[in-house]
Amino acid sequence: MTVQTVDPRKASPAAEQPVKSPCVSICALNDDDVCVGCWRTGDEISHWGAYSNDERRAVLKLSFERAKAENPFL
Repeated sequence: MTVQTVDPRKASPAAEQPVKSPCVSICALNDDDVCVGCWRTGDEISHWGAYSNDERRAVLKLSFERAKAENPFL
């Protein structure tokens, strides 16, 4: 019997852990349909589970830009 080991540095993208949600449990959408807790849009929140990690990273970047526009001290 042969046992194969996997080097985590060379793991396939399928083995990549999902990017975690930025939700901070302050779920309230403002007039622009943006959550004032995590700064994602309603659509981004509802589609989060179906997004790939690359899509999730793109959403995180957009949400940070929204948060920074609201609070330039971030």
